[in-house]
Parts: sequence; structure tokens; C-alpha cells
Amino acid sequence: MSKSSLLQHSLMFAPLIGATGSLVSALGLWLMFIVVISVFGLGMNALRSRLLPAAHLPASVLLAATLTSCAELGAQVWSLQWHQQVGIYAALIALQCVVLEHSGFFQSTWRDRLCLCGLFGGLMMGLGLLRELVGYGTLGNHLPWLVVAAQAQWQGWMLTADGGLRLATLTPGGFILLGLLIAGWKAWHHPTPSN
Repeated sequence: MSKSSLLQHSLMFAPLIGATGSLVSALGLWLMFIVVISVFGLGMNALRSRLLPAAHLPASVLLAATLTSCAELGAQVWSLQWHQQVGIYAALIALQCVVLEHSGFFQSTWRDRLCLCGLFGGLMMGLGLLRELVGYGTLGNHLPWLVVAAQAQWQGWMLTADGGLRLATLTPGGFILLGLLIAGWKAWHHPTPSN
């Protein structure tokens, strides 16, 4: 694994842990990530041939910051409650755009780009769903944040009457849950030799 791919994957780690306290938070941030990354890629593909090599980095920083700021303003208008939950992680999308541009992500095939974005989205949805089920005992909690609904007090489909383990919705719980999932994955794919 090269240093640039290690950096781009480690930058995805912060929103994966921080913004997946619920399924709705994870879904919203992933959708914002897809939109900003797509528009950034189109913009840089149009600009790349017209810029000197020394101007690529400043142009990518400026474009990424502009697009992420516009997406954040749109998210505030759409749902202020959702934006307050994931606002700090949404700002990291600009940094992710610059790192992806520097590592050559946008010059790779569309299948490679789609695979990375799909894997990131799948991880976010899976971890968000699991943390919401364990932490709140609900499914679809805070759905009115993303979907403008008339029932602002809707709490999702209740799976347990007394809620869940609150630690799972906090950042340390995200680290613990991800560690348990990785350990389970390793145990499943690397069985110990029998004596």
C-alpha cells in the first residue's frame, strides 16, 4: 500500500467513526461526499489541462473548499439539525478531495472510483445502521432530518422499548464496534490451524 493510498484511506476514517452515530447521519454525509467528489472531479478534469503543474494544488484547494462550503450551506438550509450533527465531518470532504486529486484518483478508471466510493458508502451505512440499532434500539431515527416530513417528533421504528446501549452512538463506541467488526472479520477469514 502506497503512502498516498494510506493517507486517503485514513482520511476516510474520521467520518466513518464520527458521523455514523445513526443511519441518517451516515447516509447524509455519504450523499454529500458523492456530490462534492463528483463535481470536484468534473471541475478538475476541465481545469487540469489549462493549468500549469505548479497551479494544480492551489486550484484544487480552492475548488474543493468552494464546493464543500456550498454543500454545507445547502445542508444547513435543507436540515439544520442534521448539519449540526455532521458539520465538522462534512468540512473534511474538501481535504479528501485534495488528497484524492494529488494521489491520481480522478485519473483512474471510473470502476476504481466507483468501487472506492461504494465501499466507503457501504461501510458508512453498515456502521451507521449497526450503531443505531445497538445505541438507540431504533431503525430510521432522525429520518425527518433528511426527508422533510410533517412528523418532526417521529422516532423511527422502535425495536426495543428501553432504548439501547448509549455508548454505541458515541465516538468511543464507534471505535469499539469497528474493532469488534474487524476482529470478527479476521477470525472468519483466517481460521486457526487445528492440532
